[in-house]
Amino acid sequence: MTGAPRLPAFGLFAAMLAAAGLPLYIHAPKFYVDEYGVSLAALGTVLFALRLLDVVQDPLLGRLAARLQETRAVSVAVAVLTMAAAMVGLFAVEPLFAPLIWFALMLTLVFSSFSYLTICFYAEGVSSAGQLTGQGHLQLARWRETGALLGICAASVAPVLIGGYGGFALAFAVLAGVAIWAMHREWRGARVDSGGTGFLTVLRDPVARKLLLVALFNAAPVAVSSTLFLFFVESRLQAPGWEGPFLLLFFLSAALAAPFWGKFAEKAGERRVLLIGMVLSILSFGSAVWLGAGDTWAFGLICLASGAALGADMTLLPALFARRMADISPGASEAFGLWSFVSKFTLAFAAVTLLPLLEAGGFEAGGTNGAEALWLLSLLYGALPCVLKLLAIGLLASIDFGERSVRG
Repeated sequence: MTGAPRLPAFGLFAAMLAAAGLPLYIHAPKFYVDEYGVSLAALGTVLFALRLLDVVQDPLLGRLAARLQETRAVSVAVAVLTMAAAMVGLFAVEPLFAPLIWFALMLTLVFSSFSYLTICFYAEGVSSAGQLTGQGHLQLARWRETGALLGICAASVAPVLIGGYGGFALAFAVLAGVAIWAMHREWRGARVDSGGTGFLTVLRDPVARKLLLVALFNAAPVAVSSTLFLFFVESRLQAPGWEGPFLLLFFLSAALAAPFWGKFAEKAGERRVLLIGMVLSILSFGSAVWLGAGDTWAFGLICLASGAALGADMTLLPALFARRMADISPGASEAFGLWSFVSKFTLAFAAVTLLPLLEAGGFEAGGTNGAEALWLLSLLYGALPCVLKLLAIGLLASIDFGERSVRG
């Protein structure tokens, strides 16, 4: 395949992937608590165990992608269809056996497909960015991450707008079919390292190691807020029914801000602009600690500011990593499995620690909670992300990229 990559196709495919990622951590636990009475602690444990599975399967999926390189478009289509079928099974089909086991089985299919698709998609991004004029990695990242944020926007509010979680799952299946069609000519045969050295290549490089640590601590605040978001709105703000509008405001703000962060970074340098976005995130998250019942307008402003900050995170940090991969090992596609695992691990770790901690602190989802339980919820939702973000800032500021990697 020749010619310049079609960036809108990357944006659409990213939207489909994102719709199957973060929203699961927002919707799925509460759905299974409300519909089937599964405990928060049990769901958190399952989510964490499934993320540990990625430690083993991601390098294996990288090797599988290498073997299927000549039929990449076909293998990607099979993975997308598998993920769509599992989403329908998760939300639109009554569990055929114990709800917790059904939950685990459907998520295993979703996450495994997601991992394979992420490895192929981000490796293809490194190859395609090299065919663009100017700062190709930033150009592709703007389309890819803006598409991802719009996908999250749609998935976050879809259960409210299109008839519940069953409607959301069916709409995702339609989106999956459109994404397969849009992207099928863009799989240009980006080389996947079949020798299994991708992880070693990344971990031996000091810049790449630090970028992975930055990604770990930087993704954790979003993981915390995503895990606790519905509970915070329902119980702390006492604003049931506002979850959809708040989610839409948060992710739409991120999607609208992402292209501007990218343009700003082309002039001022990715690291410098990313640090500005991270500081904005701390200011917004920290303000949420002091909110109480009825503070809906104040929380709306926090969603607006923190969403804009997320736009910087999702656009610039992957661009930094992709640029580094282009320098040290363009074919090390397992590296992108590792990058994906870092973000997924933070979501799982948040679920396995925060949900049981809330229960231990006396918090009851959908019930009447005392002042101590609500204060614990506020601290976990607002203060903990600030601490994690500070760690990410310190790590990012300490990285020596060298002359040709990145400005700022």
